[in-house]
Amino acid sequence: MKKKSAFCNLQMRYLLANYKKNGLYNRTWQAFVVLLPVRTVGVMGDERSYDQVCALRAVDSVDGMTATFTPLPIKFLQKVANRICNEVKGISRVVYDISSKPPATIEWE
Repeated sequence: MKKKSAFCNLQMRYLLANYKKNGLYNRTWQAFVVLLPVRTVGVMGDERSYDQVCALRAVDSVDGMTATFTPLPIKFLQKVANRICNEVKGISRVVYDISSKPPATIEWE
């Protein structure tokens, strides 16, 4: 469990740093990273890897009862995903959650 917490903390630092750097911090109601209980095949260097997946979630809302995903720029998402995959050992894939509430909830369980 401690390892998962360290993964998420590092990923959140990268996400927040890039949010602030790109002027997106005050544009989003809520943003976070989720470490998924899934592994995926990837390639690191010349080797196959079998590492974990993390999801980025960013939403806009007024009251939390309904929410829409934040349409983040693709270049921003590419930078964050590349940084996480290259610098967080054990992560080989990053996905972006574009579900709205409802039907999805804001948080992941």
